[in-house]
Amino acid sequence: MANPNYYFYGFIIMIYCVVLLIAPISAGDDAGTSFLGGKKLIIGLPYNSGYAQFVDIRQLNSTNDNHQVVQVRGYSIDVFEAKIAYLERQHYSISFEYRVFVNGDGNNAGDYNELVSQISEEKYDAVVGDVTILANRLDDADFTVPYTHSNNVKMLVKIRHDPRLNMWIFVRPFSWSLSLCIASNSIFIGAIILFMERNVQRDSTLENSPCRKQFRGVSILWFPVVQAIFPERESLAKNCSRFVLVMWLILVFVLMQSYTACLSTILTVHQLQPQYLSENDVIKDPNINVGYRSGSFVGDLLPINRARVKNYSSIEEYKDALDKGSHKGGVDAIFDEAPYFKVFFSHYGSNNYAVVGTRHHAGGFGFAFPKGSSLISYFSKAILNISESNEMDKIEERYFGGNDEYGENQYISKSSSIDASPSLTAYSFAGLFMVIGTLSLLALLISENHIWRKPVMLAKAYSQQFFSSNSSRISSLDEGSTTRSNVDKHCSADNGTLPV
Repeated sequence: MANPNYYFYGFIIMIYCVVLLIAPISAGDDAGTSFLGGKKLIIGLPYNSGYAQFVDIRQLNSTNDNHQVVQVRGYSIDVFEAKIAYLERQHYSISFEYRVFVNGDGNNAGDYNELVSQISEEKYDAVVGDVTILANRLDDADFTVPYTHSNNVKMLVKIRHDPRLNMWIFVRPFSWSLSLCIASNSIFIGAIILFMERNVQRDSTLENSPCRKQFRGVSILWFPVVQAIFPERESLAKNCSRFVLVMWLILVFVLMQSYTACLSTILTVHQLQPQYLSENDVIKDPNINVGYRSGSFVGDLLPINRARVKNYSSIEEYKDALDKGSHKGGVDAIFDEAPYFKVFFSHYGSNNYAVVGTRHHAGGFGFAFPKGSSLISYFSKAILNISESNEMDKIEERYFGGNDEYGENQYISKSSSIDASPSLTAYSFAGLFMVIGTLSLLALLISENHIWRKPVMLAKAYSQQFFSSNSSRISSLDEGSTTRSNVDKHCSADNGTLPV
């Protein structure tokens, strides 16, 4: 029997190990060619020059009639190419070509619904751009997971001037009840301090001056204030008076801080009030015109007379229409998806405009592919991986800025109301008033002990007299009973009988 060829078996084993090592790489390359079929992806792009932040077509290839895009940029483009780069890092080889959706004259060939329908007609292999995931579009294509955070439909309106921000705005922080309590407390504190300091010797010329006598009664009001501002003018002689004044100063300090905080809230919050607080306020008013973005599905969601609806193509037109208003041929509200308002606020800020929520929702921006395409799972996974990293934030900062000018703090809920910062009432400081009043009365009782000393002495004398009269009566009764018992004993002895 021939000896086995160990060199041959060793060579076979070595080849097997090499195959196992390179299998993942080759499998990845095979996967890349399998779901592409070895062809180049034809990517359809929307033609919308009004929102270059999403898709900005810089240059077209004029040598052919396919409307091939040579240079393009934008938020949606960068997100898509970031997903391509991620898949290439996973050893998937992908080749693609951008083509814009225009007609033979170079104009826009249709809206987004028609653009997505080109996938089912096999004109495009995918559609990339600010394409919203909608139920009716799922009939022509499938979408990846959305790559935007929120695509809810919002309403853009102007900030209105609060008519109550007038020359009397300074009286708004305190209600009438609280103002009355403050005045009453000042009179109460002033009366207590003047009463406790009434016997203190002062300058006779100052005390007997005509002005002093004329304003003696009114001094109850300003006496605590004078003591707080000019303590050297009329120093308090008694410690109890100083204690009451300190309690009053604590009350004043709390009231001043509360007044400042409430007035600041009124001056800031009420300046951010939108002109209309909800969608119903706009729809029910027949004199209000509304607008939406041209080619958007939002126009079909508005239950309003079409004569009152206008469409616009850019954020510049949004601003001009809102500044004019309905009475001058513009609109008072514009309905659109949240990402487009992010572009608006990045240009014009939020000092004069506000966003109000509506009841309409959307699925977000996504990439469209043919129905049943295996590319959807790959691109969806790539979107999730990029979203979990900081790469998506960098892309968003590149086009919308990093100052978060259109963050959640810019949303004004439709449930907001003008009375979001009501005036302070007396009930808000009832506990503080009770504590200050109680301590002031205790200080008065301690300081003016001669007031309650005489009633106490009278009560003490009366109680002593009462107890002494009762004790003398009891002693006389005891003596009478003792004498009677002695007489009974003598009588019993004379009769020779024992007392019973």
